[in-house]
Amino acid sequence: MRSLPARRLTTVAALTTGSVLALAAPAFAHVTVQPGNAQAGGYTAVAFRVPDESDTAGTTKLEVTVPTDHPVTSVSTQPLPGWTATVEKSKLATPVKSAKGAVITDAVSKITWTADAGTKIGPGQFQEFRISLGPLPTDTDKLVFKALQTYDDGNVVRWIDEAQSGQPEPQHPAPTLTLTKADAASPAAGGHQMGGSGSQDATVSVGAARSDDSTARTLGVVGIVVGVIGAGLGVLGLRRKSSVTP
Repeated sequence: MRSLPARRLTTVAALTTGSVLALAAPAFAHVTVQPGNAQAGGYTAVAFRVPDESDTAGTTKLEVTVPTDHPVTSVSTQPLPGWTATVEKSKLATPVKSAKGAVITDAVSKITWTADAGTKIGPGQFQEFRISLGPLPTDTDKLVFKALQTYDDGNVVRWIDEAQSGQPEPQHPAPTLTLTKADAASPAAGGHQMGGSGSQDATVSVGAARSDDSTARTLGVVGIVVGVIGAGLGVLGLRRKSSVTP
């Protein structure tokens, strides 16, 4: 079997590498929601991570649709220098009640971030657009945030395709937040997804108990040693006394 010429091998390797990169690149360029999961019934903060896929154009606008079929009654945006956020609300088909019992008839349905003059996400860059929302619904296992990414050359990429179980990932998947059920045994179940002090207090208590136990054992050992030394000195004293007595 004749070996391929070195030049041909180089060409084949380059083509193969290019094909692999071409197939792999889109997987790193999706608009996603980070982190990708949160606890149902609680509050959380997420970021829409937007990479710029163009070699020549910059991203100047992001539109995110907030689902109202499983409404989230509290949504707020985090200020981002160079960008203006606009929040839109829609009437709910079925009103819902807040945690305090108030009837809510509308909810946030869309958020649009528009770049100010001189601002954009340039080629090879990405930006994160953060929001806080909750309480997260408990009657579904996910929230799908369909998004539109607009470039300054007029091109619009529609990140609206929903992934289907058992099917390949779509070309432009919509950012999806997976909702996990609250652990009934957890004291933080249903609460805000922020770092609480309960577990830290428990750790401190356990550590303190262990420290006290170690101290008690140490003192016990010291007491035994002192007792043995005292007993030894007593025996030596008796022996000396007996040797001196006529």
